[in-house]
Amino acid sequence: MRGWLLWFGLALSAAPSWAAHAYAQFGDVKYAPGFTHFGYVNPNAPKGGEFRLVPPTRPTNFDKFNPFTLKGTGPSGLGQLMFESLMTGNSEEPTTAYGLLAEDIDVAPDGLSVTFRLNPKARFNDGSPVLAADVVYSFQTLIGPLAAPQYKTIYAEVKKASALGERTVRFDFASPNRELPLVVGGMAVFSRKWGGGKPFDQIVTEVPIASGPYRPASDRLGRDITYVRRADYWGVDLPVRKGMFNFDRVAYKVYLDETARFEGLKAGEFDFMREFVSRNWARQYKGKQFDNGEIAKRAFENHNPGDFQGYIFNTRRDKFKDVRVRQAVALAMDFEWLNRQLFYGIYTRVQGYFPNSDFHADGLPGPDELALMEPLRAKLKPEVFGPAPVPASTDPPGSLRENLRKARALLAEAGWTYRDGALRNAKNEAFTIEFLNDQPSLIRVATPLQTALKKLGIEMSFRTVDFSLSQQRMQNYDFDMTSMRLPGNTAPGGELFELFGSKSAETPGSSNYWGIADPAVDAIVGKVVTATTRPELTTALRVLDRVLSAGYYSIPMYYGSAFLVGYRPAGVVLPPTIPPYYDVGDWALATWWASPANK
Repeated sequence: MRGWLLWFGLALSAAPSWAAHAYAQFGDVKYAPGFTHFGYVNPNAPKGGEFRLVPPTRPTNFDKFNPFTLKGTGPSGLGQLMFESLMTGNSEEPTTAYGLLAEDIDVAPDGLSVTFRLNPKARFNDGSPVLAADVVYSFQTLIGPLAAPQYKTIYAEVKKASALGERTVRFDFASPNRELPLVVGGMAVFSRKWGGGKPFDQIVTEVPIASGPYRPASDRLGRDITYVRRADYWGVDLPVRKGMFNFDRVAYKVYLDETARFEGLKAGEFDFMREFVSRNWARQYKGKQFDNGEIAKRAFENHNPGDFQGYIFNTRRDKFKDVRVRQAVALAMDFEWLNRQLFYGIYTRVQGYFPNSDFHADGLPGPDELALMEPLRAKLKPEVFGPAPVPASTDPPGSLRENLRKARALLAEAGWTYRDGALRNAKNEAFTIEFLNDQPSLIRVATPLQTALKKLGIEMSFRTVDFSLSQQRMQNYDFDMTSMRLPGNTAPGGELFELFGSKSAETPGSSNYWGIADPAVDAIVGKVVTATTRPELTTALRVLDRVLSAGYYSIPMYYGSAFLVGYRPAGVVLPPTIPPYYDVGDWALATWWASPANK
């Protein structure tokens, strides 16, 4: 959803001062002033060649070049390759940001504003300078009525942006918040000239006027897209860009069919593909081309928090408003069987919303958590003060049969009983669920849930649509259940209001697909974004994990501890150091380079 928004922490400066090259929300800055490059890149990586890859998201054609509006679908790579922000993070320090478009940063002592001084070398791809007026225009446009509504939520605590000079811009905040300077520092900046004065939602076919290292090779809309590296890219020698974005051309190839996509990898039609289907990884990535090294099969380890992946309920639907109903449906999931029979044992069950991280709630709340929870006791369910909920297991002595017995009892308590061949409520309405799906491969994973629900008298059907239609229905909250993946985050913050906040629950186009509108959740997220130390952040997120898990808004599924990737070693060279925190696709795009054979 956020695309290129950079969610890294920013510490308040002790006093106004320029020449601040970096800020850290918690802890020290690793790279001192005058550093030349990040330690995980090759500063002498040669430029040239082409990098061909497939999109990591669900494939579809693109019908616009404006990624900031609600309607339509933008091309893959647009955010990372074309748009830049005032600051940027790195893959070693999860809560530190360094200047990109901004060469200096000054946070006011009272925390109510941040001022950026722009690098005079910064240029858009039309040759014009990046000025304070462009930053102000970008902000005002994104919070305006013609941009996607989630931006207004993201920047809700930002009062205004002001140009104090040609290259000096200040953001004023509604209240002190260590994350807010970072939020505006991670905002995508684009030129006032983009679109030639058209209303923003009518800027569709015009290629963005932006400052990033690439631009599209063609302005034609469609399926595949190729970007070419700008020979005049202004930031090539910046410390935060040295040794990065080394390919002359980056091509995204879209295959609408999984089989065709894998055959394309074997045929040499592209160089890099991340695999998300465990069956494919176990059964397809083998044979002569893998044995002789023509194609490499590699699981890239990392220290990232685990992704949250699960089936989510749309609580705007009357049938899912009762937490007992949601809990009962979740009891019909037999993850252990799925992992044995379908996933080849490579996945780990998601426990809560922040798996594999310090933010995961486990067991009884500690004294620090209770101190935060106690003032909210009247708004919280009593069970939140007990052990953190864990997904039901079917490992002995548990069983799916026993879980379904518990589910039937919960449904009866909620007013759903079996009669006339179906589970029905007091109005005699049958309990049916339509599962919105845009991944054909997911049906085999969800079918066991469908079968178990049928034993309870619940009829679950699949509505399989293409990605574009799925997007539209999600944006309008036109679904009962669907599958969702939230990438792990080393420092969650203000984006949690967009995901779980009451204000976003009824805002079309927001990411609060669940429809969660809970004052307690709002208060806890407020504690997350105002945390001044890492322990405070950890405590608030653990409490949030408890409350969300106790709401049974999702059926937690699984995450992998490594990125599963197939790539062609003859065309690319990897840097010797792999950073601890990274997305494998973004890392490859930014730090790999072409082999001599790929010139």
